[in-house]
Amino acid sequence: MYLPPHDPHVDDPMRFKPLFRIHLMERKCATVECMYGHKGPHNGHIQIVKKDEFSTKCNQTDHHRMSGGRQEEFRTWLREEWGRTLEDIFHEHMQELILMKFIYTSQYDNCLTYRRIYLPPSSPDDLIKPGLFKGTYGSHGLEIVMLSFHGKKAKGTKITGDPNIPAGQQTVEIDLAHPLQLPDIENLRDFSELSRIVLEVQEQVRREEQEEEQRQEEDDRSQQAASQAASKPLGTEGAEGEETAVGVEGTTQNKAPASQPFVLPMGVISRNEDYPRTCRICFYGTGLIAGHGFTSPERTPGVFVLFDDDRFGFIWLELKSFSLYSRIKVSFQNAQAPSREAFDEMLKNIQSLAT
Repeated sequence: MYLPPHDPHVDDPMRFKPLFRIHLMERKCATVECMYGHKGPHNGHIQIVKKDEFSTKCNQTDHHRMSGGRQEEFRTWLREEWGRTLEDIFHEHMQELILMKFIYTSQYDNCLTYRRIYLPPSSPDDLIKPGLFKGTYGSHGLEIVMLSFHGKKAKGTKITGDPNIPAGQQTVEIDLAHPLQLPDIENLRDFSELSRIVLEVQEQVRREEQEEEQRQEEDDRSQQAASQAASKPLGTEGAEGEETAVGVEGTTQNKAPASQPFVLPMGVISRNEDYPRTCRICFYGTGLIAGHGFTSPERTPGVFVLFDDDRFGFIWLELKSFSLYSRIKVSFQNAQAPSREAFDEMLKNIQSLAT
C-alpha cells in the first residue's frame, strides 16, 4: 500500500506499507501471507475476481488485534496514519471524522479488493501532464486525486475518498475555456472581490449553456421542418465556429502563461500555509461537496490555480477553503516487485491451484 504523507505535507514522498506477500515454491506450490497488523506475517488467501481485479483475505485476524484492545489499536493507527496523537488534535469535528475513518477501515482489514488503476492518456495540448496528485482536504487529511483532460474540461477524480465524497467521484471540474483574471495582490486579499469575479464567470457560463440549449432546439426544429436532407443552417455553423474559436483562443492563452503573484484571500482556510506565492494561470471550476454518506451532493463554484507542472490548487468558494495538490512521482515499484505480466501470471497459478 502506498499511503500519502502525513497531513498537510503534500510535497513529501508517499509511504510504503506491505499488505501481503506470495511465496512461489517448487512444483507450482504457493503460499499467501497477510502482512497486516503488528504480529508478523500470517496465513492469508488470494482470489481472482475478474479482469484487473483480485481480493485478499486474512485467515488469522487475531494477528491484527492488540493486547490493549480497540483503544490501543486506534492510537497506533492514528500515529501511523496521521503522525500525531489524539491529544494533538483539538478540533472536535476533526476528531469525529478521524474516528469515523478508523471504524470504517478497520471493518475491512481482513478482506480487501484491489482494482488496477489506468492512468489517463497524455496529449501535447494538455495544460500539464495528467496523473496522480496528493491533495489536502481539510479535516479529512490528504487524499489521492487523478487529474485528466477532456478537451475544454479537466477533471479531478478521487482515487481515495472520505465519509463525505467517496472514491470514484469527480471532486473538481475545471473549465479551460474560462480563464480567470485575478485582481492585483492587494485586492486579491479581499475575499468578496474574488467571489465577485468567480460568480460573474459562473453567470456567464450559465448563459452560454442556455444559449447552446436554445441553438440545439432550433437546429432540431429546422431539421424536422426540412423537406429534404440538407446541411445545418448557416446560423448554426457560425455559432459553432464562434464557439470553437473561443476554445482555440483559450488554449493559446493556456500555453503561454505568465507568472503572477498569488496569495489566499483573508478568511480562506488552508491546511498548508506553505503554498506557492506565484501562479501561472487560473480557471473557473466547480467542486463537489456533500454531507456524510454522500448525501445531498452539489457542485459549487471555485478557482483552479495552476502553480507549476507539479502543483495546483483549488479554492472552494462556498466552504472558504483551499486545497493544495502535489504530483505523485513514485514509480510504484520497489526493487523486488515483479512486473505486471509476472504478477498476473502469479495470480493465474494460484487460481489454478485453488481449482
